[in-house]
Amino acid sequence: MGQAFPAPTFGHAAEAFLIAHAAPGAWSAGTAVKYRQTLAALGGQLDGAGQAAASDVAVLGTPAGASALEAAFTAAFGQLAPATRARHLSALRSALAWWAEAGWVTGDPTAGWARPKVPVDTTRALTRAQVAAIWKLDVPLRDKALWRMLYETAARAEEILGLDVPDLDLPGKRGRVISKDGTTDWVHWQTGTAMLLPRLLAGRREGPVFLTARKPGRAVASGDLCPVARRARLSYRRAAESFELATRPLASPGASHEELEKVHGWTLHQLRHSLLTHEAEDGTSTPMLLARSRHASVRSLERYARPGPEAVARHVAAADPAARRRRP
Repeated sequence: MGQAFPAPTFGHAAEAFLIAHAAPGAWSAGTAVKYRQTLAALGGQLDGAGQAAASDVAVLGTPAGASALEAAFTAAFGQLAPATRARHLSALRSALAWWAEAGWVTGDPTAGWARPKVPVDTTRALTRAQVAAIWKLDVPLRDKALWRMLYETAARAEEILGLDVPDLDLPGKRGRVISKDGTTDWVHWQTGTAMLLPRLLAGRREGPVFLTARKPGRAVASGDLCPVARRARLSYRRAAESFELATRPLASPGASHEELEKVHGWTLHQLRHSLLTHEAEDGTSTPMLLARSRHASVRSLERYARPGPEAVARHVAAADPAARRRRP
């Protein structure tokens, strides 16, 4: 990565960071706009306060610069919702990491900051209609295959993202994953995933199953690089961000474009929870649910396999004595 400016101002450094990620497939248009908003707001605060970091981004690597940046961040975003502050902090840290790699900033001036606590319900199951709506979204094939596999296998996102092509048994509709306890397990999928995987792999026999949209700009561990496509393994952070952004219109139907900038979409974890909930509603036995989810105990499975309100309503209606009297 070449240095675009010998002694960049905060504004120049921000622009260099944004330009470096403007290549096709690097960021979505929405992500670029949000990052620009974050850095522009911070730059305005630093400049307005007459801080040295506004004219020399290297000052951020000093205690005085770090203190000034924290004050600027609080002034710009301190009154916003925790989730919004967390998004701005993530954007700032991405820029700082890039600047550090360019040799413009030493260390991370946000290292001691507490990440805003975002009250997100990561275990709430989606309804069947909501899951069906996900399959209809106009998204890249990679995302379609990943989301479908997460739902049909009820696997953890990290497990699926860790899959390599040799781990797949396509005829058997199953794959070997490394569970969070380090054991190797099989996860099984259905026809939806089976139809998407061959198209996604396009004949590849090596490398990670799920890849980034573009070639990496830095060195990548050989195990995380596809020797054919020369692209890296898709990270959890990027996968989660793509899903959350794509599902905002479904999570908040009827919201305007401006309103969608402030709401949350769904989480990848909800796909796992939703499958287990739906199978519980269909009468799948507890031993089978444990095998599907690979939870260690029934207690840890309980919150996932709890029928939703729609299923409870159907059960109550079917058990209504008056309804039975109406039957021939």
